[in-house]
Amino acid sequence: MKDVTPLPEGWNLHHDGSVLPAQVPGCVHTDLLTAGVIPDPLIGANEHEVAWVGRRAWLYTRRLDLPPSAHERTDLVFEGLDTAAEIAVDGEVLGRTRNMHRPYRFDVSGRSGELSVRFASAYTEAAAVSKLVGERPNVYPEPSQYIRKMASSFGWDWGPTVVTAGIWKPVRLESWSTARLDRVRPVVTVADGTGRVELHIEVERTAPGVARVLTARATVAGVEATTVLDGNRGTVVLDVPGPELWWPRGYGEQPLYEVELTLLDATDELPEPVPLDAWHRRIGFRTVRLDRSKDAHGTGFTFVVNGVRVFARGVNWIPDDVLPSRITSGAYRRRLEQAAGAHIDLVRVWGGGLYESDAFYDACDELGLMVWQDFLFACAAYPEEQPLRGEVEAEARENVVRLMPHPSLVLWNGNNENLWGFRDWGWESLLSGDSWGEGYYLGMLPRIVAELDPTRAYTAGSPWSGSWDHHPNDPAHGTHHSWEVWNRLDYSAYRASVPRFVAEFGWQAPPAVSTLRRALPDDNLAPDSPGMLHHQKAEDGNGKLDRGVARHFAPPDGDFDRWHYLTQVVQARAVAAGIEHWRSHWPVCAGTIVWQLNDCWPVSSWSAIDGDGRLKPLYHELRRVYADRLVTVQPEGDGLTVALVNQSADGWGAEVLLRRLTTDGVTLAQTRLPVGAEARSVTRLAVPDDLLPTPSSPKEYLVAEADGLRAFHFAARDRDTDFPEPRFGVEVQPVTDDGDKVDVVVTAHTLVRDLLLQADRLSPDAAADRGLVTLLPGEQTRIRVSGVSGVSAERVREAIFCVEGS
Repeated sequence: MKDVTPLPEGWNLHHDGSVLPAQVPGCVHTDLLTAGVIPDPLIGANEHEVAWVGRRAWLYTRRLDLPPSAHERTDLVFEGLDTAAEIAVDGEVLGRTRNMHRPYRFDVSGRSGELSVRFASAYTEAAAVSKLVGERPNVYPEPSQYIRKMASSFGWDWGPTVVTAGIWKPVRLESWSTARLDRVRPVVTVADGTGRVELHIEVERTAPGVARVLTARATVAGVEATTVLDGNRGTVVLDVPGPELWWPRGYGEQPLYEVELTLLDATDELPEPVPLDAWHRRIGFRTVRLDRSKDAHGTGFTFVVNGVRVFARGVNWIPDDVLPSRITSGAYRRRLEQAAGAHIDLVRVWGGGLYESDAFYDACDELGLMVWQDFLFACAAYPEEQPLRGEVEAEARENVVRLMPHPSLVLWNGNNENLWGFRDWGWESLLSGDSWGEGYYLGMLPRIVAELDPTRAYTAGSPWSGSWDHHPNDPAHGTHHSWEVWNRLDYSAYRASVPRFVAEFGWQAPPAVSTLRRALPDDNLAPDSPGMLHHQKAEDGNGKLDRGVARHFAPPDGDFDRWHYLTQVVQARAVAAGIEHWRSHWPVCAGTIVWQLNDCWPVSSWSAIDGDGRLKPLYHELRRVYADRLVTVQPEGDGLTVALVNQSADGWGAEVLLRRLTTDGVTLAQTRLPVGAEARSVTRLAVPDDLLPTPSSPKEYLVAEADGLRAFHFAARDRDTDFPEPRFGVEVQPVTDDGDKVDVVVTAHTLVRDLLLQADRLSPDAAADRGLVTLLPGEQTRIRVSGVSGVSAERVREAIFCVEGS
């Protein structure tokens, strides 16, 4: 069996004549931070202070001494190098790399000496490629399209420009003899109650001309099979009777099966086969189909898992740290558990980031989170000439094979917004016939997926209508990105259409106050303070935030705390308005993917979880609107519709209580209506005329309730509504079995609209288990706060905000 020796220790980073200890995995920025050479690029405006790091060449070295071994060959294996690197031993070059998203292997048999990894600046590499292939347009003024590197390293409208370099994934030595497993490709299917695992095997031999007999033995779920390899290839087939099926969360369990594969030297002169190499992964048995049938509404886009049609409750995922070598398996797990806690069942890995580490996909497998995986192309025209073309094909092949064991992976997507960009962003005239990526998205990538991973669907891009017969972002066909809302329109405009699948939409808000105070220690917090503006990367971001607030509330001039609260309210309401509307139109609309779940640094952005991991009110709102059962009130024509959305596996019989109320607490009318919604269905019911609030009335609103769920419809904007001065009582109760928690009990004496306890104002470590809540007179809510104790009711009251009358 081969021997594996990790190489995390003994590395050095050379900087201006000095030698600094280097962490591997890591990057230049983390090593310079540890050594005190640079300030934290995520604090204040330090991003500018460290910009020089990304424009220099860097050298890593360590001593390479091969461990004693009787094996025939030793390989030096880099799981990831960021990005353009030259690898040498005692000055003799082993090879060069130019792709962050690929592993590399070099034969170092018999070599000892100084191992060096010399990184060129990503800007230098990109400039050289640009000179070869010619210029191409990009949404951002950075060269991300010329280098196979995480595009968002070069900055985005939510992220800083921190251009990394380094050995960002583990390094090891592998010593082996005769042969090793080069690639194992598991094709997992289920038919007629039987699961099948086809392990397509490719091996590398130390002596290609020597035809030693190799066999492969595999086991799964108590089933064993063996095959003899034909040269360097072979296939082991295992049939598993009656496997338990893997389901997305909310639809069933997530059973996973261990697959073990051993490569054996079975040459006749050996008394018994000798193990040479082994491979093991976890798989799940399920079927996934993407229904793109044409119908009366256009062209659908519906995931069908194990024969069940699914409304995808999704979020977009960006790299969780601008320095991705710092993302641990525990960090992945925490963030994805937060997603699962908000009833999310699909995570789209966005194309300007990474093929994430196996820890990410392992967690998704276990949590039942479906994964939509972009190939890594975003918001730019990508040349299709060499040297990029060969890199793109190798990168795609290697990552398809690496990720295909994961049952959570349900879709491969060719790119983010590039087909749309070609049509609408002026690229066609700028390109004048030059290549821009279409050959990747409509040619190379679907061919690779069909060849290597035939059980999964591929779509050419997001958005994409399915062909050039329709506009790429046509809401009636395929996937749609909804950005007119936020960029130009109020969130009420979400209700103007019913796209078939909304793959991006969102609204910004600042992070928690404690996050801002940590990230901007020298800033006097204000919407337009220098630090706040630096940590706002969107074009006219604050202008859009202010206009979003002004459409609904009196502008909070000069009151930062009020501005902060109202921007978070509008973010939560905006995203909820879209999801509630689109969910109420299932099955025409078959999914929503919110932009975005997470942040890579402290910033005003579209995220539900801020850069320090604190939950915004949007997160709690997602938990409400993505729950299996939802009650929502939707304007339709001159009336209102109550929709009961039931995504659970059981039918829902409920009595809906409708009340027409005034803001000062008077009940004008009410009725109870029995309503039923079958499993995975929506029931819509028109609100009777006498329950409809008077249009634009400053005092009237409707409340719809069923089984503890509630929805509101106010006849006028908040700024035009006659809210009473909010009055409520606050009581703090210790949690007896946990001294680090308290319950905050709020009792409303009037209508209290969108009450929010910002727990981090009590302590940076404090967190509340609820977001926005509206209370009717006499109602009470209990908010559990962790990370704090011994806090007074007066202090808690100072951390509570709510909508106030104009």
